[in-house]
Amino acid sequence: MNRQELVLVGAVAAGGALGSACRYLVGAFIQGRSAPGFPVATLVINVAGSFLLGLVLQAALEGTAMSPGMRLFLATGFCGGFTTFSTFSYETLRLVEEGEHAPALAYVTLSVALSLAAALAGMTLARRLFARG
Repeated sequence: MNRQELVLVGAVAAGGALGSACRYLVGAFIQGRSAPGFPVATLVINVAGSFLLGLVLQAALEGTAMSPGMRLFLATGFCGGFTTFSTFSYETLRLVEEGEHAPALAYVTLSVALSLAAALAGMTLARRLFARG
């Protein structure tokens, strides 16, 4: 691996560490203030992460002065460490196993719909903020 590749791997690792720490802090903050049983924190984190990823990647596509290292730090690193799809899958299956079919369906539906909407909102904002021309 050459020096440039090592720098990019370092950017992903640093972003992932920061994203994971933020996931823990945001999750603990939200879950401590929500009703037990429904994974509100994971839902909020996935929607926020979808928004941020849409914003970052669309901003990069719009030709802003975002370096490849910064894009990897934010998109692959931070968002990868922050969002929680594996937790989402586990929590959904736990709800189903506990016979909580309606909450499981609501969780899946809300997670997918809100995360797609958030990603679109992030992309739209990036297009407006960083449009060429």
